[in-house]
Amino acid sequence: EVQLVESGGGLVQAGGSLRLSCAASGFTFDDYAIGWFRQAPGKEREGVSCISIGDGETYYIDSVKGRFTISSDNAKNTVYLQIDSLKPEDTANYYCAAEVARAGCHPGDIWPYRGQGTQVTVSP
Repeated sequence: EVQLVESGGGLVQAGGSLRLSCAASGFTFDDYAIGWFRQAPGKEREGVSCISIGDGETYYIDSVKGRFTISSDNAKNTVYLQIDSLKPEDTANYYCAAEVARAGCHPGDIWPYRGQGTQVTVSP
């Protein structure tokens, strides 16, 4: 059974940093891509970044480039999302999702597996 468990969210002041973790199990980690998504109340889901585990290829949406860094620890089957210079508009529930890896990854792909998420709240 595919399982994705997020952690690392919390309440932080603007300008601070957080590192979110996505611990994966139930599948061959290297064969998959992991994406990070966020959803704020009343807003649509937004895919912010993804990584193809096997080749390390990454993708970021323009609005987070330079502040978000996605990485993986294959020994721990875990993907991280480092978020720096947090802004109040980053407040959302962040969750990770998984798909079978293809050539690269994109938030617009179909991500059949997802976790429950971790809440990030940024105060002004």
